[in-house]
Amino acid sequence: MVLAPCGWILELTSTVAPGWRTINNIPGESSDLVLQQGLWDICRTFTSSRDILCNQQDTQYFSAQIIQIARGLMLASLILNVIAIGVASAGVRCWTDNPQWTVAGIGGLLIFISGVLTIIPVAWYTHIMTSIFSTSTDIRVGYCLVLGFIGGIMEVLGGLVMSIGLCRRCDGRKRDQRPRTNAVKSARDPSPPHRVTVPSVISVSGASSVSSVPYYSKQSEMDFTRAKTQQDRPVNTAHKAQPYDSDL
Repeated sequence: MVLAPCGWILELTSTVAPGWRTINNIPGESSDLVLQQGLWDICRTFTSSRDILCNQQDTQYFSAQIIQIARGLMLASLILNVIAIGVASAGVRCWTDNPQWTVAGIGGLLIFISGVLTIIPVAWYTHIMTSIFSTSTDIRVGYCLVLGFIGGIMEVLGGLVMSIGLCRRCDGRKRDQRPRTNAVKSARDPSPPHRVTVPSVISVSGASSVSSVPYYSKQSEMDFTRAKTQQDRPVNTAHKAQPYDSDL
């Protein structure tokens, strides 16, 4: 959702600005003249005085096939990106409790297509830039091509990530409907402690019996070993037997 509008701004700048290529060292012209050509306009710039004269006409340049195709694809990309942002906004989680994965995924797919429509004319123009009609051989890449590449890549990446909403099922369930009942139940109703019956200590008469008092402990194995050790110890009959902790 952030990459899509940022890419749209860069695409808009690349479409309307006259900076797809620059022509330097034009024969018969001043040495400081730089001709900036775009899809809709041509500007004459003088580097010494920084004067800019736009609305220049060049029939042979604007009649080139790549210029007509680039205009259509860039305009289609701008319009499609606006529609895609509106569709994706209706499906994201920003202002709803549960996202609409299908709607968000369709919006992401449209954003992805919009980025592809931008990269195609920019890459094509860059490839045949030197073969388009020009009065000079000193032809350089303009800043609009760089902005177009960056904007198109941002939209492709953003749309690709948002298109994951079409694959909304994970382990056979929707991401927003994963079962949480087991975790809540285990937190509210913990399992009861293990009940262990340990033998009581030997009485004065030497007879032993099993205690009927339930003993609950998390360390049942250690307590049972302790009780067995106490049972095997010799008992001093001169003193009255005292109850151990295990009987309590």
